Amino acid sequence: MSLTDSIDDLLRQMSSDFWFGGLDVHERRVLLSSFEPMNLLAGEYVFRKDDQPDGIYGLVNGVLKASTLREDGKEAILAVLEAGNWFGESSVIDGMPRGHDFMALVPSRVLHVQQQHCEELLRHSTFARALARLQSMHLRAVYAMLEDATLRSTRARVARRLRRLASGDATPRSTERHAIPITQENLAMMLGISRQTLVLELKVLAAHGAISIGYGRVKIESMGQLREFELDP
Repeated sequence: MSLTDSIDDLLRQMSSDFWFGGLDVHERRVLLSSFEPMNLLAGEYVFRKDDQPDGIYGLVNGVLKASTLREDGKEAILAVLEAGNWFGESSVIDGMPRGHDFMALVPSRVLHVQQQHCEELLRHSTFARALARLQSMHLRAVYAMLEDATLRSTRARVARRLRRLASGDATPRSTERHAIPITQENLAMMLGISRQTLVLELKVLAAHGAISIGYGRVKIESMGQLREFELDP
C-alpha cells in the first residue's frame, strides 16, 4: 500500500490500532485527510530530541524505535513501534520540545499530521480526551518499565518485556503473537543490560522451553512458562 492510496484504504488499515480504532469515524477521517506522507529509509529520523513540536505521527508500515542517547554514546531504546501505532502526542499537548529520538529501523512509511491540524481537532472535547488517552497508554508503559527496573530480577524483566513485545509494546495489539522480530542487541538496549547478560538469560528461558532463539527474532514457545519467569523476585 502506498501513501497515495485512498483515505478509505488507510482508514481500514490504521483502524486495527487500539487507539485509532477507538476514535469516532468522523475524527479518524479528519485526521487522515490532513496528513503529509513521510518515506523513511532505515536509520532516518522522524524527529530528534529537542525538536520543536510539529504534530503527531502514525506508522503505516515499517518499524521505528523511540530512544535516547547519552553524551558518551550509550543508547537506551524505550520502545519499538510497529504498523498502526500513533505517537508524538506529548509535545502536541504541552508544547514542549521532543523528549526522545524516533528513528526507522527498517524502511518505513509514516503519516504526519501537522500541529495546526492537531490544535484544530483539540477544540473538540472527544478528540482531546482521545489524545489524553493515547498519552495515558504510553505513560502506563513507561511506569511498567520503571517498576520492572526497580523491583524485578533481570530474568523477570526479560520475560516481561518479551511478553509485552508479543502484545505490541508501546500500544496493545488485539492478539498476541509468538514470533517477535527483534535483535538481541536491540532487546538488550531496551532492558538497559549488556548483550552478554541478555544472552545468558535467554539461554535459561530457552532451556526451560519458554522461548526459542533465531536470527533477528525470539519465538515464544510457551506463554505460560514465560509468565512463570515473570514471578522471579
